[in-house]
Amino acid sequence: MRRHEIKDEDWVRIKDMLPGQSGDPGVTAKDNRTFINAVLWIAKTGAPWRDLPERFGPWGSVWKRFDRWAKKGVWERVFEALQDPDLEWMIIDSTVVRAHQHAAGAEKKGVDDDQALGRSRGGFSTKLHILVDALGNPVEFLLTGGQEADVTHAEPLMRGREAGAFIADKAYDSDGVVGAAKREGAEAVIPSKKNRKVPRDYDEHLYKERKKVEWFINLLKQYRRVATR
Repeated sequence: MRRHEIKDEDWVRIKDMLPGQSGDPGVTAKDNRTFINAVLWIAKTGAPWRDLPERFGPWGSVWKRFDRWAKKGVWERVFEALQDPDLEWMIIDSTVVRAHQHAAGAEKKGVDDDQALGRSRGGFSTKLHILVDALGNPVEFLLTGGQEADVTHAEPLMRGREAGAFIADKAYDSDGVVGAAKREGAEAVIPSKKNRKVPRDYDEHLYKERKKVEWFINLLKQYRRVATR
């Protein structure tokens, strides 16, 4: 098995979830694994699609298939099917994805079609808002422009989640976020900002678990397509 290719045990977990199964409408897929390996190669190396090795087939066909699956929600369905979250508590954080200068050239087809790109003090970027479970496994992602504040996207991540606690750093310390956690029946394990007049108590021992979302972000950014757009 070459580098950046899916392992046998992981392929067994997802192969029956992919389009093109025998009996599905349309053409039965014969190369889903090759296609998945092509996507992983692009994600891990960060190379342009045009530089896709010939062993994966014509790069244009692979890109079109990737785009088609994205628009049909195939990736989301696979992601959701693989989840088995430990909901004892959940952890929220965000990370900035720096955008290469070529990312600014995408054609906009509408007013709201900004491709989750924006300008912040750090430059042209995307912000990835992340929710992980008690084991550090991903539960939900939100993409916004890099100028978006962390605190404004905590509530959508928490909504409808049954967790004993939500853990986040002090950037998420706001009455709105604390109130949203309580509405979900969870404890807000968030340190108070220095400018809060009456500091809130929080479980300092449980707060140490926040490191797991940082571990996940570090793992995710080993994929060059996530580290830099």
